[in-house]
Order: sequence, then structure tokens, then C-alpha cells
Amino acid sequence: MANDQWTPGVVSGRLPADQLAENFGDLHPLMDAHEALVAADRCYFCYDAPCVTACPTSIDIPLFIRQISADGTEGAAKTILEQNILGGMCARVCPTETLCEEACVREAAEGKPVEIGRLQRFATDTLMARGVHPFSRAATTGRRIAVVGAGPAGLSCAHRLAMHGHDVAMYDARAKSGGLNEYGIASYKTVDGFAQVEVDWLMKIGGITVEHGKALGDALTLDGLSGEFDAVFLGIGLGGVNALRATGEDKEGVDDAVNFISELRQASDLSSLSVGRNVVVIGGGMTAVDAAVQSKLLGAENVTMVYRRGKDRMSASEWEQDLAAQKGVRIIYGAMPVAVHGNGAAQDVEFEYTRDAGGKLEGTGETFRIPADQVLKAIGQTLDGVPDDLEISGGKIAISGAGRTSLEGVWAGGDCAAGGDDLTVTAVAEGRDAAEDIHQALSA
Repeated sequence: MANDQWTPGVVSGRLPADQLAENFGDLHPLMDAHEALVAADRCYFCYDAPCVTACPTSIDIPLFIRQISADGTEGAAKTILEQNILGGMCARVCPTETLCEEACVREAAEGKPVEIGRLQRFATDTLMARGVHPFSRAATTGRRIAVVGAGPAGLSCAHRLAMHGHDVAMYDARAKSGGLNEYGIASYKTVDGFAQVEVDWLMKIGGITVEHGKALGDALTLDGLSGEFDAVFLGIGLGGVNALRATGEDKEGVDDAVNFISELRQASDLSSLSVGRNVVVIGGGMTAVDAAVQSKLLGAENVTMVYRRGKDRMSASEWEQDLAAQKGVRIIYGAMPVAVHGNGAAQDVEFEYTRDAGGKLEGTGETFRIPADQVLKAIGQTLDGVPDDLEISGGKIAISGAGRTSLEGVWAGGDCAAGGDDLTVTAVAEGRDAAEDIHQALSA
């Protein structure tokens, strides 16, 4: 599209519908059966496989790949789902390039790992397409557990508790279950509404009820839940957003990247979404990459990511950084925002170059400006809405063991809990492990 056809400002409809559909197609299309067999054949089926150690949910990767090779796809899927009940979504969004695939012996020997993530998706998608739910509930125990937050940690916890025969009541502030899987991950990673497909499939275990539009607060208190239920699990994520701490961040056109992604994920018509001509995304994590790439795919002419530290310090993987570059996103390292300029609405962002001074980041005094009619903040989220008597560590809920909090009978996991990585796969593992600990505590 020629530059003189671009509309300035933050507007909708920058690209035609057919172009948007192509741009937001599946990033890693599902393998067919032949492709899966060829990919599986590359696995060495290592003893003490390093890929298993690198997986936060400890999936027996060589076993499920061997099962695919033997045409036992449903068995492969069950092997995955026994450890990771959200194995379908994790196959799509997990940074396998820094976890299991980075640890793969093939990666060390050849620089080309076994495609573990895509094989995992092949197995789980095949099982789900057949309408199969390979798990059943144990005899009802009569115990009732409240799970607050229907994101990856809460869903994982609820499913495992239901398997053990407990009754689970889930509460979530949003209109849909799924948490970040539904609201916070790039659309091209989870096409065709897969997040809700997976939630609906998970709920087939039975014994789980969900009430939406309910968050911890006046109507739903931790004291009240603890009095009504035998145990409580908190998987509430991080509801607050860090401030930019730059002059002018309240100007029109400045928004949180999580809001931008959420709006995109819930849109029924991508052409109705507004995007700037010049977009600046501030941050260096997965959310920043997702927001930047999707801005470009929506039709932004210039998209720039700016991160305050060096390339090696970015929490977004090198693969994600390369993806952004391939999509036309410019990445600037070592600069922090100073001010958003404009007469009411953002026109440009002023940055100051940074340097590492003995482990402490400091400005150099040298500044530059980038034109921006849309500024997206992706500088981290904060814990919000928890009771004062719950112990906090490093801005998150303090836990010990498998998610036990400072309050008797209350467990926590996922992004809201201290100590773990902010990854879907880690949240699933923490929810699962907390459920096992709750079950043991209630069975004692």
C-alpha cells in the first residue's frame, strides 16, 4: 500500500479483510499424520532425556513421541495430558525453543531439535477432535474446594481435584474462562477459538462449576470462601499494570498492551480494530512481542519495540525476537522512556539511552524521539485485590511447598504466586501440584 493511502492516527480498517485473515492465520499449522511420523522418527528416545527435565510439567516426551511412531496417537495424548491437562494450548504457546527443544540432543548435535511442540499439538488435537476425554472422576469424596481464577493454574487445579472426586466451584472475574490463554496471547498462536474449545473439553471431567464476573472483593472474600469450602486455591493472575513513570503517559493513544491484546482476541471482526500508523511498544517480554507483531499485522506502518536493557536480558526468547523482526518490527535495546509528547494525544515518545553501571541501570543523558500515535505499555503486571493478611513476597503471594500460602487451607499458583516463571506451562504445573497437595491434606 502506498504511503499516501495511509490514514494518520489510530483508526480501524487499515487493511482489507482478506489480508487480515491471511496475516492472522495459524503460526504453526497442525501437522498431518505423515509429517508427524517423519518428525517423530528423528527422536533418539534418550534415556534420562534432557527434554523431560527441561519441561516444567515433566511430560515423558520420548514416550509420547514413541507412541506417535507406533500409531498410538491417543495414548500419546494421554501421556501428555496426565502431566499437562492444557497440553494443547501449551503446544501452541510454550517457548519450547528455550525449554524442551533447547535441551534436545538433536539441537546440541545438529542445531535442529525434534519438533516437540508441534508433535505435542498433533497428539492432543487429534484426541480432542475425536471428542475423547481420557480421564474419569473417582468416587465422590463430599469435599468442596473453591478455585478463584479460571486461568491455566485454576483450570489445572480444578481438573485434578475433580479427578480425585472432589467438587470444585470456580470463580472468575472475566466473562469467559481461560485467563491469559483467552485474553492475553497473540491471536495467531491460538486460532479458531481454541482456548474455549480446550476449556469446554477440560470441563468434561465433571464435578466443576464456574461462575463468571466474580473477583475477590466485597462480594467474594477469602474469609467467606474459607468458611464455606474445605480448601481454597488462588489462581488470580496479575490484575494490575505497572506505571510507565514517564511524563505524558496519560495522553490519548497510550494504552496497556494487555488491553490491546485482549480487545484483539475478543474481536469478531479484525477490520473493526483500531491501530496507529506509528506504534511504539515499550517492554521486552512476550506480551511486548505479541502486541508489536499484531500491530504490524493489523496494518501499522512503523512498529518499534523499545527495551531498557540489552538483547540478552529480554525475557522474550530469541525466537520471539526474531519473529518480531521477520514481521517488520524494529527493536531498540538499551533505552528507557522519558516522556510522551503531543498536544492531548501522543505524537512521539522521548527515550534516553541506558547503560549498566555495576549492575545498576542508569541513563546516559543522550535522548532521542520516535514518532508515535499509539503507545503500548508492556512493562509488567502487578498483584491486585488480595487480602492484607495474606503474606506477600516480591510483589506476589508467598508460597511454600506445593503452593501453600501463609493462611491455613489456602493455596496459590500461577502468575500470582512467588517463585515461578510467568508461563502458561509453569502455571499448569503449579495448579496440578497444588491440587495433589490439597487432596493429600484433605485425605489425611
